[in-house]
Amino acid sequence: MRESSPALWARQIRVHQWAKNLLLFLPPAAAHRLGEPAVLLAVGRGFLSFSLLASAVYLANDLRDLEHDRAHPTKRQRPIASGRIGTGPAIGVAVLLVVVSALLSWGLPTHFLATLAAYAGLTTAYSLGLKRVVLVDVLVLATLFTLRVVAGAVATEVPLSRWFLAFSVFVFLSLALVKRAVELRGLAETSGKRASDQTAAGRGWRTSDLPVLQGLGAASAMAGALVYCLYITSPDVTLLYRRPDLLWAGLPLLLYLLGRIWIGVARDEVHEDPVAHAFTDPGSWVAGVLLALVVVASS
Repeated sequence: MRESSPALWARQIRVHQWAKNLLLFLPPAAAHRLGEPAVLLAVGRGFLSFSLLASAVYLANDLRDLEHDRAHPTKRQRPIASGRIGTGPAIGVAVLLVVVSALLSWGLPTHFLATLAAYAGLTTAYSLGLKRVVLVDVLVLATLFTLRVVAGAVATEVPLSRWFLAFSVFVFLSLALVKRAVELRGLAETSGKRASDQTAAGRGWRTSDLPVLQGLGAASAMAGALVYCLYITSPDVTLLYRRPDLLWAGLPLLLYLLGRIWIGVARDEVHEDPVAHAFTDPGSWVAGVLLALVVVASS
């Protein structure tokens, strides 16, 4: 018997993944403008619009991959694949989500709509084939994370610092590599032959790539930390911070946050999307709050 409970639909449209879209709040927060009612309203609308569109894309992907998911050992438990949600209602909800997303974005700057369209197009291209291309897949994932930051900036018409953009690219590339490392580690453990060269289903990665992938991820994280240091020493920092030297106290916290994720990968403690993991990890929460307090104190 098919179910249509709110909890079932929430799982199907991946409401838990909306946490990623909190990245839209970063640009106005970094510019110290999140307290402005108009800015907060704009980024709030952008968040909801982005989240609903992302959920519509999830639905479309699940409908397209229906037969494959039904043959998958875990994906067959998804509401559509298991038959608890019919394809007709799924199509209807997907269309409704797109319409509501468009209505929420109505009146926001045109560049926000362009960013939203770019996200939808790139996500579709990723699902159709880019996810199978080694390195390209993680670069696309990093770009999708960065597009969320860009969307937050254009929705609120807050200028996006080149420093912040460079920092985002390196950090998000590291997080994308975390996602692949977790998958490869799981594949190696499932096969029981870590030394063998197992290929991830639907991906171009092999288990033998794991050491290189971990090295690239750690290097990307440190590159992000380096950009943070260079920003603190640049003249641009005085435009937003009255006590920029206090920002040095945030460096060990940032290194802790990034290092904690990669140690979690090595210890097999990260089993989900790294951003979602960070939002549920107490240690990351503490470091994140302390880092935010350092930024506030430096302002």
